[in-house]
Amino acid sequence: MSLTACLIVSAFLLLTPPPPAFSSAIGDEAVTAYDMLGHYHFPKGLLPEGVIDYELDQSTGKFRARLNGSCGFSLEGSYQLNYKSTISGYISRDKLTRLKGVKVKVLLFWFDIVEVLRYGDDIEFSVGIASASFPLENFFVCPRCGCGLNCDDSLSPIRKLRLKSPFSVSSM
Repeated sequence: MSLTACLIVSAFLLLTPPPPAFSSAIGDEAVTAYDMLGHYHFPKGLLPEGVIDYELDQSTGKFRARLNGSCGFSLEGSYQLNYKSTISGYISRDKLTRLKGVKVKVLLFWFDIVEVLRYGDDIEFSVGIASASFPLENFFVCPRCGCGLNCDDSLSPIRKLRLKSPFSVSSM
């Protein structure tokens, strides 16, 4: 390649803006992490309230969402969840994989949630060798740090849904 061609290619690469990330503003409205979940066919309630920002590499699906600190809550009659201040992984339609930063307590033990899959009207959470499925409608509302879905205020009945489905051993 000639020096002129190299300079043209270099100038093109320097002047061409990077592909837009969904975390940037579209029109007058900023796209939120909750909007992005919807774009990939997930309900917004997979994330607790209070995501302050996020990054997404559209070419790989790699993402990172940040909360204003760690976040924990119990789901009535079921599990305790704990989100670190940064949650990361890979997202594609109906799949969240290689997750980091989310744990669930089952009985006496804490397990990392490593994958979330959507199958029609169900969401399946995997901790590796075990998984649990819940109805999609349980995730239409974002839980709150500290009180989850059972906060002491006048919220809609949707927030009062219970997640009762034991983790089962998957056949991998």
